[in-house]
Amino acid sequence: MTTIQIYDPALCCSTGVCGVDVDQELVGFSADVDWAKQNGAKIERFNLAQQPMAFAENPLVKTYLERSGADALPLIFVDGEVALAGRYPNRTELARWAAITLVEDKAQSGCCSGTSCC
Repeated sequence: MTTIQIYDPALCCSTGVCGVDVDQELVGFSADVDWAKQNGAKIERFNLAQQPMAFAENPLVKTYLERSGADALPLIFVDGEVALAGRYPNRTELARWAAITLVEDKAQSGCCSGTSCC
């Protein structure tokens, strides 16, 4: 089974709904992570503010932080290899990495746009 590890910047929470300003990107990503987990993905998240040793004990993460700084997070690993840095993956990327079949919702996809209609 594929393991996805996400090294988040220092956050007060992983959902993005804490504090005065809600981070919509983080809210969407948290929903995508929940969806992927419900579909069998193995995902681990590490928060720099709450789990700094996870960052210090991983030599690749430590080197990345020394070179690029914490502002360059998040850093995403798939089976121990860097897959993405500087932004959160979308649902399609999570599905591909975790080998989850992504079923497109035709009502939301605008399937009647273009040259054919559903």
